[in-house]
Amino acid sequence: MGSMEKQRIEEGNIPARETEAGEMVEGRNAVLEAFRSGRTVSRLYVQEGISDGPVMTILREARKQDTIISRVKKERLNQISVTKNHQGVIAQTAACAYAEVEDILRRAKDRGEDPFLFILDNIEDPHNLGAIIRTANLAGAHGVIIPKRRSAGLTAVVMRASAGALNYTPVARVTNITQTIENLKKQGLWFVCADMDGEIMYKVNLTGPIALVIGNEGEGVSRLVKEACDLTARIPMSGDIDSLNASVAAGVLAFEAVRQRQYPSAGK
Repeated sequence: MGSMEKQRIEEGNIPARETEAGEMVEGRNAVLEAFRSGRTVSRLYVQEGISDGPVMTILREARKQDTIISRVKKERLNQISVTKNHQGVIAQTAACAYAEVEDILRRAKDRGEDPFLFILDNIEDPHNLGAIIRTANLAGAHGVIIPKRRSAGLTAVVMRASAGALNYTPVARVTNITQTIENLKKQGLWFVCADMDGEIMYKVNLTGPIALVIGNEGEGVSRLVKEACDLTARIPMSGDIDSLNASVAAGVLAFEAVRQRQYPSAGK
């Protein structure tokens, strides 16, 4: 097994939130058909110690799609299995198909608008992800970019939390956020990181082709992603606690961007 393949296989338990997926497909034939029919499979769970022919075929299909593969104990598969006949494999399918980053940029071009994107770093709570997608839609953003790892996927919980916005706002999933930022810089985008040590948001230029980079309320934006950004923006706060919920922070910053982009003379 090559090093890249090893990186795509994650050992450990299934997080509780993953059982809230759009659909869990169970059993070898059903899982193989899910891959071959072109369905978007966010994650494949495979029982530890199983490597027979049918399972290896499923793993090959998973690697073609660059699906995240998790090796887990049989007891954990039994816990999330509905059919109780998973045969050592369960696939988590997405509630909505992922877009490509190019699709998001094309959406902006077709509208004759400067690209306006959200990049989410380490947003692992599906309710927060859904709420941010809802905010992105209402703020007129052209799409959302999330990482393949350390992020909630497009589950049914996310769909519900987005209040249907997931049907209208494309979400792209990328392997490396930092590399994606560097690639998009070459296409003229500027990146604004939400950070408590940044410039107050009213003084940061949020017009033009930009992406707002949001991290979770615990760790914030990771160091490498923050270093790749062009600007940092701070939301002014006067309370006794030091951070906002990630989806609330995204909303506050997003609508300051809306104000600057659509109503530049307001308040002057």
